[in-house]
Amino acid sequence: MNGPLFRHTWRSQRLKLAVVSIALVVWGFLMPVVYAQFGSQFKTLMESGILPEQFARFGNGDVFSLPGSIALGFVHPIAIILTSVFAVGFSTSAVAGERQRGTLEVALARPISRPTLYLTLLVASFAFVAATIAALLAGSVTGSLFAGVIGELAVGSVPLLWLNGVLLFGSFAAIGLAASVSFDRFTPALGLTIGTVVVAYFLEILGSLWPDAEFLQPYSLFHYLKPKAVLTGAAAPFDFAILAVVIVVGMGWALAVFPRRDLAAPS
Repeated sequence: MNGPLFRHTWRSQRLKLAVVSIALVVWGFLMPVVYAQFGSQFKTLMESGILPEQFARFGNGDVFSLPGSIALGFVHPIAIILTSVFAVGFSTSAVAGERQRGTLEVALARPISRPTLYLTLLVASFAFVAATIAALLAGSVTGSLFAGVIGELAVGSVPLLWLNGVLLFGSFAAIGLAASVSFDRFTPALGLTIGTVVVAYFLEILGSLWPDAEFLQPYSLFHYLKPKAVLTGAAAPFDFAILAVVIVVGMGWALAVFPRRDLAAPS
C-alpha cells in the first residue's frame, strides 16, 4: 500500500464521508425510535390478519422487535444508497474515472506500481465502507438508548454485525474496483456494479416477500447479510465466508487484469 496516496484519497473524500456518515447516524437513530413508538401497534395489526404475513419479513427485517428494526434499517433502500456512495461510487470511479479524465497516467508516472495503486484504493474503499457501517450502527445504538429499549439489544453482537455489513458492502467495492480497472470509461464500470447491486437487492426482497421466489435469495449477496440473526446470536459463519470469497475473487480478477492492460491515450 502507498501511504501518501492513501492519505490523499482520504483527504479528498473526507467531506463526502462526513456528510454520508451523519446521514447514516440519523437513519440508524430513527429505526429503534420507530420500533419503540409503533412496534406494538404494528404487531397487533399483523396478528389481526389485516396485513399480509409477508410484510413481517421484508429482507429479514421487521418493526416488531429491536433486532428486526435494526435489520430493516440495514436493508432499507435509504441505507443501501447512502452506503453505496463509497461501496459503488468511489470504487468504480477510482481507476476508470481517472482513466477517463486522462489523469491516471500522471499517477502511474510516479514510483508506484499498478498492484500497489490498486491495493491502496481497495484499502481506502474498505476504510470508507467500515466508517459508514460504523456510523449506521452508532446511530442504532444511540437511538436504542434514547428510546429506552437498549436492554433488548445484545450490544456484544454489534461488532459482529459491523463485520457482516463491511463484508457485504466490501464485496460490492471489490466488484466495483474490478470493473474500474477493466474499463477505460467510468460509465460501463458504474453500470456493471450498480446492475449487480440492483439485481442482488431485487432477488433478496422478492424472495422475502413472495414465498415461491425464495429459491432466488441464495443467488443474492444481500442474502448473506443477516442483521437480525447476528443480533439474536444466530450468525452463520457460512454467510461471512461467501462474502469473503466474493472479495477474494474480485481482488484476483483486478490483480490479474490491471497490470497487463494497455492504457491507450485518452480520446
